[in-house]
Amino acid sequence: MPASEDLQESTYDIGGRKIFAVQAGDPDAPPVLLLHGGGPGASGVSNYHRNITELARQHRVIVPDLPGYGRSTKGVDGTDPFGFLADHIRGLLDALGLAKAHLVGNSYGGSAALRLALDTPDRVDRMVLMGPGGFGTTRALPTPGLNSLLNYYTGDGPSRLKLEKFIRNYLVFNAAEVPEAAIDERYEASIDPEVVASPPLRRPSGPNALRTLWKMDFTRDPRLSRLPVPTLVLWGAADKVNRPSGGRTLAERLPNCDLYVAANTGHWVQFERADLFNRLCADFLGGRR
Repeated sequence: MPASEDLQESTYDIGGRKIFAVQAGDPDAPPVLLLHGGGPGASGVSNYHRNITELARQHRVIVPDLPGYGRSTKGVDGTDPFGFLADHIRGLLDALGLAKAHLVGNSYGGSAALRLALDTPDRVDRMVLMGPGGFGTTRALPTPGLNSLLNYYTGDGPSRLKLEKFIRNYLVFNAAEVPEAAIDERYEASIDPEVVASPPLRRPSGPNALRTLWKMDFTRDPRLSRLPVPTLVLWGAADKVNRPSGGRTLAERLPNCDLYVAANTGHWVQFERADLFNRLCADFLGGRR
């Protein structure tokens, strides 16, 4: 973990909801927001603890807890979750006085980053996406990893065993890399009563389920082929949550996109291949393609 004294903690009011964020690095350096994934118990610092210090050497690094997670207000609008997250991250940019910033997003956070860029491309400088949802996750049958994630709060409810299975079997290529303490920390966060009452990531249901799935399917969005934001897509070749074929789709649809597929890597490129991730991000965000 980054040293606590190196992280500045703040809470912002965004449309009546609280968004918690930490910052590191020179406040006058180019800003970059790191947006975490949507697994049970996720939070900004826990997802990016192997990356914050390195990226802060050249950037003002801002790491929020997305709505529904960590120390931010719980609950997510399930009728348009990507749009809901994007709106709140845009609100955070406003609260920080940032007209524009780089976005780095993993999984759920990658989907939020891409939706923000599609809705308001003028607010995004450069973008790095790691295994974002919305590509082959709504039309085809869910992957085993996505099923495990979506079933966490259903059936007999959350448990440490279910969370450990999700993390070790589906999130990473090498299960031994994840320490027991990390699973304990995420499990405790996942059973917060407010989170259990309103899980931030769940299967769409009800009469508007198909409309929600349509909104979550980026392959249907014609704006994708016109998005001018320079984008780097990183995908683990062994990703069991979001299909690696999504990376090729992005590379083919986005007009200004680089794709890097990491061998022997699962859904957590920023964790499993931290040195590679940090180097690629620093070079790309710094304009050194």
